[in-house]
Amino acid sequence: MEKKEAGERILKLKKEIDFHRYQYHVLDKETLSEAALDSLKHELYTLEQKFPEFITADSPTQRVEGKPLAKFTKVKHETPMLSIEDVFTFSELEAWETRVSKFSGREIAPFFCMVKLDGLAVELVYENGVLKTASTRGDGVIGEDITQNIRTIESVPLVLTKPKGHFYNFEHIVVRGEIFFPLKAFEKLNKELKKAGQVEFANPRNAAAGSVRQLDSKITAGRPLDFSAWDLVSEHGEKTHDEEWQIIKELGFKTNPLGKVATNLKEVEQFFNEVKNKRDKLDYWIDGTVVRVNDNAVFKSLGVVGKTPRGLVAYKFPAEETTSVVEAVEWLVGRTGALTPVVTLKPTLIAGTTVKHASLHNADEIKRLDVRVGDTVVIYKAGEIIPKVKEVLKNLRPKNSKEIVPPETCPVCGAKVVRKVGEVAIVCSNRNCFAQDKERVLHSVRAFGIDGFGPQTIELLLDEKIIQGPADIFSMTVDDVIELERFADISANKLIKEIQSKKNISLPKFIVALGIRHVGEETASLLAEHFLTLEKIMKAKEEELSMVSGIGEVVGKSVADFFKDEHNQKIIEGYLERGVKIEKGKPKPRGKFFGKTFVLTGTLSSMGRNEAKEKIKSLGGNISSSVSKNTDYVVVGEEPGSKFTEAQKLEVKVLNETEFLGLLNK
Repeated sequence: MEKKEAGERILKLKKEIDFHRYQYHVLDKETLSEAALDSLKHELYTLEQKFPEFITADSPTQRVEGKPLAKFTKVKHETPMLSIEDVFTFSELEAWETRVSKFSGREIAPFFCMVKLDGLAVELVYENGVLKTASTRGDGVIGEDITQNIRTIESVPLVLTKPKGHFYNFEHIVVRGEIFFPLKAFEKLNKELKKAGQVEFANPRNAAAGSVRQLDSKITAGRPLDFSAWDLVSEHGEKTHDEEWQIIKELGFKTNPLGKVATNLKEVEQFFNEVKNKRDKLDYWIDGTVVRVNDNAVFKSLGVVGKTPRGLVAYKFPAEETTSVVEAVEWLVGRTGALTPVVTLKPTLIAGTTVKHASLHNADEIKRLDVRVGDTVVIYKAGEIIPKVKEVLKNLRPKNSKEIVPPETCPVCGAKVVRKVGEVAIVCSNRNCFAQDKERVLHSVRAFGIDGFGPQTIELLLDEKIIQGPADIFSMTVDDVIELERFADISANKLIKEIQSKKNISLPKFIVALGIRHVGEETASLLAEHFLTLEKIMKAKEEELSMVSGIGEVVGKSVADFFKDEHNQKIIEGYLERGVKIEKGKPKPRGKFFGKTFVLTGTLSSMGRNEAKEKIKSLGGNISSSVSKNTDYVVVGEEPGSKFTEAQKLEVKVLNETEFLGLLNK
């Protein structure tokens, strides 16, 4: 076959294969047998191997191509992939509608309803109709590039079909949806894994996420994953979400057939109950429904509160409950020395996941529930995520049940446990407790972002006395690691290289790495912005720390106490002596609001809450969620809450909307 003829044949084959792929995976119509389709794919592959100049990224043969990756690269989303507020009852749904309608100043109905697939959310970006990138949600702002793996999923179109009629900006299209594992295929996969002596997946969601996050795309290609699109992120002129839903299908995507418009909450509830009744008959996991304001202009005007869109809510199925028997209790020791009771249960299934353990939080919770070993307990998953003990069925309590008594000594090191006044946690008094050392090192490793350094490796290093604390990891050598179990020359070199590459760290992350009680990422950022260097934070007095916006007395005391401790000072010295370089903090903009703390309450008519916050921050101001004596201004909109009353009580300066706007424009 001549080159020109081959090129023409390849184009026709690609078009034909894509047509039948669309019919089968999107429209559920088998217009060509699987064997016949495989024959066409084989012909296309053979021609492309003979004439490689005709191989293009949109070819069906390229779905399974690609060498194994060393790691996933990062991708920044054009617009954040936000989380969704959850409601679990109809009254909570009504409260959401009332609150959002009040904020909007108008009725927000009708709504678009869809099932909430329990899989892995991904974003697909197309340029001129061709798939360019696919990425995971990540932290909502930055995800991981999984394009190579997504290309192997048959229900993800590599090339889009241009919709008929008016449709602008076909050059750039962003679609979001869910990667999920069909239940029958999931059961088959787990049987195969078990037969091969490999670890089975706990549930279909984990199977989907684990399959997509493979560095070798051939593994992903061997898993029968599916994709369902649920959002057209890029703007193309559609006025409602149901219009976008139709466009998504015209572009060539599969959508869930249960999506529909509801004119009011009564119809939303009907849809919810219909889906709930169909749930057990579906071949995919769902954990509720999603209710969205259908009008795009209204949806956009509602904006975002925190990390969730106001015009969108997940109406979740009630948490599934079941019973199990408490077989034992174990007290786990954390990095701060706090002991947490964890009960071992007779294995039971909740929401498709086998549960063997449940946390009881602290000794007070044990006393409140009167939980004993041998008890039959009701357990549930709040939001279908965290297993909890709801109650004890005391009528089923056996005669030989055993009370759970808090230990007087640490279960790991044997040191005496203490309970500080005013606190619920019991704490191991031994600062050198092995369990605390392990958790402290693990916490530090995560803060520094060191890959390939898990709990088992840390245990080995502590057992062999190679390290005694977090800072010691930066003085390790290949010779220290290579003799350890499971390590070879290559893996030892790789780990040491990874550790050395992470010696430079930002000030906020280093503060987090220290594991100061009550100090997380946000608080660490506030300290870094205010003091700029670690030295200044260490020298700051408790009163000075407490005065920092967003810190407060409790956190201020915790930070001051930490840095006054000679043991902690030596830990910091250890990091520095081993070559750790701490970058200076970045100061807040020194605008006219620099050093001023604002609290907002009520609804502003001229701008959304988030817009007001951004304006304040851009001028150097701080935002606080609560009123205190350190608050400079409380901005009061329509129908303010208790913060207005608190401001009057503390005699904090109150600004109405007009005064606030005047201050902004001054």
